[in-house]
Amino acid sequence: MLADNQSTDVHLRVRLASRAMGRHGLTHAYGHVSQRISEDAFLVSPPQPLSTVAPHARGTEVALTEPLPEGVLGEVRLHREIYRRRPDVGGICRIQPPAVMALSVLGATPRTLHGLGTYFFPAPPLWNGTALVRDDEMAAAVAEHLGEAVAIVLRGNGAVVTGAGLEAACANAYFLEDAARVELALLPARTAALDIIEYSAEEAAARATSVGGIYERMWEFLCFGDLEWKGTA
Repeated sequence: MLADNQSTDVHLRVRLASRAMGRHGLTHAYGHVSQRISEDAFLVSPPQPLSTVAPHARGTEVALTEPLPEGVLGEVRLHREIYRRRPDVGGICRIQPPAVMALSVLGATPRTLHGLGTYFFPAPPLWNGTALVRDDEMAAAVAEHLGEAVAIVLRGNGAVVTGAGLEAACANAYFLEDAARVELALLPARTAALDIIEYSAEEAAARATSVGGIYERMWEFLCFGDLEWKGTA
């Protein structure tokens, strides 16, 4: 269980992240975010549209070694399976970004074509299944397909994005949608057989940095204007 002094901060972070995903068009009626709170548990957002999460709402603690608590959305299994496999992951966003969704039905995920796309080099994996991920076996399979990648795109069903913490996961969610937007904008160039220059592995590694407040500034951008945002959360 969270200590009282930890609880307020983590619940606030989950609320801010929830509303940020809705405010920036990365989720609609569906989606959820979570923050790891220990080696064995995470806190997930309330089971409601993320943009409607109210001030002082509290998430639900989910243990990695137990069944989902009553009332937690079925696809939260995805979070549990990823946290089980990836000790480096501290935050997860399950989102439905429109450009990522559109690109996925072409059987593609965004390549590394601009700076924000470098965080997913060479491209996120694509899960080709179309069923909702609501059983343990499928959730485990999606987590395995994610592997060590930052994000996985679910064909016609959005994406799951990770980060070292929830703030980073939210930033990566925005980065992923921006990378898909650029990819879609270049579809006419592909049809016209024009050259599209992708980042090399060396260029991507140099660009995909967290130095210089990259994630902190994106978190502030995503949260600015929120009724609970004070610039210090």
